[in-house]
Order: sequence, then structure tokens, then C-alpha cells
Amino acid sequence: MSRGLSFGRIAAVLVKELIQTRRDRMTFAMIVGIPIMQLILFGYAINTDPKNLPTALIAADQGPFTRAIVAALVNSRYFAIATTAPSEAAAQELLAGGQVSFVVTVPVGFERALVRGEQPQLLVEADATDPAVASNALAALGELVQSGLRDELTGALGDRAPGERPIELITHRRYNPEGITQYNIVPGLLGVILTMSTILMTALALTREVERGTMENLLAMPVRPAEVMLGKITPYIGIGLLQVGIILVAAKLLFAVPMLGSLTLLLVSLLLFIAANVALGYTFSTLARNQMQAMQMTFFFFMPSLLLSGFMFPFRGMPDWAQLLGETFPLTHILRIVRGILLKGNGWPELLPELWPIAAFAGVVAIVALVRYRRTLD
Repeated sequence: MSRGLSFGRIAAVLVKELIQTRRDRMTFAMIVGIPIMQLILFGYAINTDPKNLPTALIAADQGPFTRAIVAALVNSRYFAIATTAPSEAAAQELLAGGQVSFVVTVPVGFERALVRGEQPQLLVEADATDPAVASNALAALGELVQSGLRDELTGALGDRAPGERPIELITHRRYNPEGITQYNIVPGLLGVILTMSTILMTALALTREVERGTMENLLAMPVRPAEVMLGKITPYIGIGLLQVGIILVAAKLLFAVPMLGSLTLLLVSLLLFIAANVALGYTFSTLARNQMQAMQMTFFFFMPSLLLSGFMFPFRGMPDWAQLLGETFPLTHILRIVRGILLKGNGWPELLPELWPIAAFAGVVAIVALVRYRRTLD
């Protein structure tokens, strides 16, 4: 063999590597799929200026001024009147449950006070658990109300338009009045960390057996597929709960995150979420041929789950198709649950709509894992 470089030998190794890459379908899918996924998600789904945010209206006083203000809010595309709440209590339930982002209250006597020049109050309450969602809408609120009343303040009322604002606008940022980012990010990290760690650790469960040559011993054991799955995933559920304890202690001591709701309810919800993640990881381990493929599958699931869950970008700022896709990920629902319990003090009525999708996801992936494992026994 000559000591110098041989372009022929280099070409032979290059062709061999290209053939191996082409035969490794998972790697090839990552090479092609990841850039396409990033382009689609960042280009079409991500929006840092959310519009058409659901709003509950309490209109105790109906009249042309109220209608003008509501029309101005709707025309701005920041506010979308989703419902007319019959009472303040009903509106607060909608806000606490996450069905609406704003509550606009027009008090009794609003029209009469405005005509008399008494500067009546208009109350706007915002769900500030995610400060980025409400910030732009609240910043534009004063000008929107002013422009909405401009056409109505005519004739004898025209002298009030150019001067001081005809109404007193009061805004309340509920659940996070100071707009502290850590109150939103740190609870969200609880779901993100659990998603990445529990899925990845469990995804390596069966593939590790194959690569170490111990899979035959496992198959020879007189155990059923469900027993193997439960025995494999149970330790990782315990590890996930240990991570939960560490993160909650750090959130309280380091970042002073408020914990208004029931910790028992939080732990039950997180236990279901961890079970869904480890079941998915186990499913990946039955699909992958080696640990590298299991890691690739984990990353392929984790990236859209992270981007479409509402952790990094406002969920309601995404188009409908992206929101529909995001609703299929357990991370989307656990973020609402954790923030709802810690920041709002939510209970079972507010959390049940978020818990059943996680349970359904866990059931589906568990069935797929059992079916795939039975095939490995053949």
C-alpha cells in the first residue's frame, strides 16, 4: 500500500459511507426531516404576536358607546369575543380554566356616566400566566378604546374627544400581576425536563438489551409482554418523580414561584404525565434497532412537542392546524395543568379537560408497545 493519499481509496470509503447512510432509514429521515420540520414550524406555526385571543364580555350596560368599544377591540384582531358571561363569577371561572385570555367588564351606568362627563371605568382582566400572550394586546388597549369612541363623541359630546380620555381604563394582570417571566418558564420547565429525560431513558430500555446481547435471556423468561413493559418502565417513573421533587424545591427556593394549588393534585397529574412519557419511550425502544435510532426517535418527537406546546411561543398565536397538532402532545396539557395549579390554584373541574388527553395518549402508545413487543417474540 502506498504511503501517499489515494483518491481511489478515499472514493471507495466515501461510496461505502453514502451507501450505509442511505440504508439507515432513520438517519436519512433525520437528515431530510429535521430541516423541513424546522422550516414549517418556524415559518408558519410560530407567531410571537398572537391575535384573536378569546375574550369574555360582561356588558352590564348596553348602548352605542359599549358597542363602539367592543367593535374597536374586535377590529384590532387582538380580541375575539368568545362568550358573553352572565356574571363576574362565571367570567372568573372561564379565565381560571384557560377558556378565555381576557375578561372585559362594562359596569352598570357606564353610558350615563360617559354622557355626563364623569369618566366611567372600563375593567379589562388578563390571564398573565404567560406575559407574552397578553402584553401586546394590553399595550394597544388604550388607543383602541380611544379610537372606538372617537366617532361616537360628536355633537354636544365632541369637546371631550381631543382632551382627557373620556373613560378610565383599568387593567388587571391576573395570576402574575408583575409579569415575572420565571413564573411562566420555571413551571413549564417541569414538563419539558420530564418529557426529554423520561422518554430518552425509557427508549434505551430494550435497545440496550439487544446491543448487550441480553435480549435472548429476556425473551426466555416466563413473563408476559405487559409484565416486561411494567417492569421496564416502573423504575423510570420513580426517577421522574425524583426529578419532580428536585424541580419543585428549586422553583420555590430559588425563584419563589407561588404554589397556590394542591400539591397532591399536582403530583397525581405529573404521575399520569410521566407514565405517558415512559410508555412512549418504551414504544420507541420496540421500534428502534439500536440506541442511536432510539435517541433519534426521541429527538424527532421532542422538537415539535416543545415548539407547539406553548412553552417557547404563545400557543394561541399559532394557526389552527398547529394548535390542533399541539393538542396531541402531552406536554401541551401538562403545561396548562402545572401553571394552573401553581399560579391559579386550579382544582379538578379546571384540570379534567387537560388530564383525559394525557390518559388517552398513554393508553394508545401502551397498546402499540405491547403489539410491537409481541412481534419481537416471533
